[in-house]
Amino acid sequence: MDLATYVLIALFAPLAGATVQIFLGRRLPRHGDWLCVGVLFVSFVASIPTFNAVWANPAFKLQILSEWLTLGSFGIPLGLQVDGLTGIMLTVVSFIAAFIHLYSVGYMHGDPRYSRYFAYLNFFTFSMLGLVLADNFFLIYVFWELVGLSSYLLIGFWFERPAAANAGKKAFIVNRVGDVGFFVGILLLWTQLGTFRFEEVFKGIAAGQMAGPLLTVTGLCVFLGAVGKSAQFPLHVWLPDAMEGPTPVSALIHAATMVAAGVYMVGRVYPVFTPDAFVVIAYVAGITAFFAGTIALTQFDIKRVIAYSTLSQLGYMMLGLATGGYVAGLFHLVTHAFFKALMFLAAGSVIHALHTQDLREMGGLRAKMPVTFWTMMAGSLALAGVPPFSGFFSKDAIIGATLGFVMAHPQHLLLALFAVGGALLTGLYAFRLMFLAFTGAPRDREKHHHAHESPPVMTVPLVVLAVFAVGAGWGGWFERLVRPPVELPHGPAGAHTLALALSLLAAGLGILLAYWTYVVGKISAGRVADRYRPVYTLLFNKYYVDELYAAGVVRPFLALTRGCAAFDLGVIDGFVNWCGRFTRGVSRVQGWIDFRIVDGAVNLVGNAIRAWGAVLRLVQTGVVQNYILVLLGGVLVILLLKVL
Repeated sequence: MDLATYVLIALFAPLAGATVQIFLGRRLPRHGDWLCVGVLFVSFVASIPTFNAVWANPAFKLQILSEWLTLGSFGIPLGLQVDGLTGIMLTVVSFIAAFIHLYSVGYMHGDPRYSRYFAYLNFFTFSMLGLVLADNFFLIYVFWELVGLSSYLLIGFWFERPAAANAGKKAFIVNRVGDVGFFVGILLLWTQLGTFRFEEVFKGIAAGQMAGPLLTVTGLCVFLGAVGKSAQFPLHVWLPDAMEGPTPVSALIHAATMVAAGVYMVGRVYPVFTPDAFVVIAYVAGITAFFAGTIALTQFDIKRVIAYSTLSQLGYMMLGLATGGYVAGLFHLVTHAFFKALMFLAAGSVIHALHTQDLREMGGLRAKMPVTFWTMMAGSLALAGVPPFSGFFSKDAIIGATLGFVMAHPQHLLLALFAVGGALLTGLYAFRLMFLAFTGAPRDREKHHHAHESPPVMTVPLVVLAVFAVGAGWGGWFERLVRPPVELPHGPAGAHTLALALSLLAAGLGILLAYWTYVVGKISAGRVADRYRPVYTLLFNKYYVDELYAAGVVRPFLALTRGCAAFDLGVIDGFVNWCGRFTRGVSRVQGWIDFRIVDGAVNLVGNAIRAWGAVLRLVQTGVVQNYILVLLGGVLVILLLKVL
């Protein structure tokens, strides 16, 4: 088979699985889980030739072009593209999704909607693979919306729980805000350049057909879509609530699909952004990276800690892209996919064993769950940026790019503080989680007594992902395959040396603080919280962003809708109802006139004729003798009159 066929198999195998599963899954053996897992491994195997092609030739490019709609000179393309970045992402997404599907067989066992779950999971993966392969804005937007739909279905999968149903709606609505901006950006590009295809858009921008403030605004509109999908501040509020979905869904969302979509899109359409747009993006990303890390320090839901970790790391990815670290930002997207999928699945293993997500009910699990412990330790070390784990290489590159940008533009020193401070926070919250969950004495002895290691169908994916969490950053392979689409300025010499020192110092200090606090006890977390109670309360309540949205957006909007409803019911409906009552009154009068006068006159004539007919019927008897008798009577009357 040629490479294009492999690409199409990799893309459409999950869609085929989802289609069969949604219609026939409940009738298949094991409710079709083997089919959905199998098609994902087929997709992964089919993606390997594309990775081999770009490995052999980093400049390799394959395009599969078609037209969906042609109206005169206007056409909407349906093209797919494989290059270095696409080849990597296609392989990584299908690989991670395949093992998450395998893990789900154990985690979701016995769920009443087991069959439907796998159909949705297959469809989610298809949507992300389509987004990765799209070579134009129209098609990427189609798959962008399908990713959003899939996340809505899976976040609210247990819709009988109000929290899950609300979380699904929240994710869907918040993302609509970002998607509107993305759509406006696409329309601005098309109206100015007359094309949806990435290559033609980039050529038009390079030729100066679109530039200046308009291009900056357009780039920020496009970025707004990524703010929603990749949960950047201030549209981040949906992501922590998305933890209401099944844990494997959280792993897929955070590692290889939903939140990866925004970062990938920014990297794919990189030439659309101007330097001014990148400054805005950098500050949004830096704020996201730092403030999400501070929130993670105070959370006790194991999945929410990891969720806020994802928010912080997404901020790092965007920060790298915005400060000239194109390769660094996308490299962190790939390494993060491995260790974040690992951490969520390890957390799911803990939840599966203890039936709780509260870190305050854990502790002492290291001996009970050794595979889960060591694999999650690998993920945490990668997350914290400890060498030689994969996260070290990508995060160090991002901090280096940020420091280089700040050295060239000292007025943006705050970005460096965000980057280095976020690294310290990462080590602290990652190992706070590890120490609270796996070390010390059990806090809930009943749950600890019943805890056990997860079955192989769940631990095998953990081990596989742990291998990549360790080694995915080695060898400089990513830099060889992915090249910036535009010429980027080189940061000052020494920026990366300084970044190496600062990132190691920050990660080490964060881990040491966690060790002193949660293992040795030199620092009392309770006393620190009491001493700085206002700060702790602020962080524990997530800076009250949800409350601010509720007070500034949700409640005013609900008040507006209630006012509109009252106006509709009281004024518009009132007027319509008055018109109805008036019409009924007029019709009653008309009915009375029609019935009493018009119909009365007609009935009077009819009754008179009927009475006259009744009289005539007395004469018109049909008996000849009667007629002769009347005739004779008439003759006699006439004769009598003459005589008189």
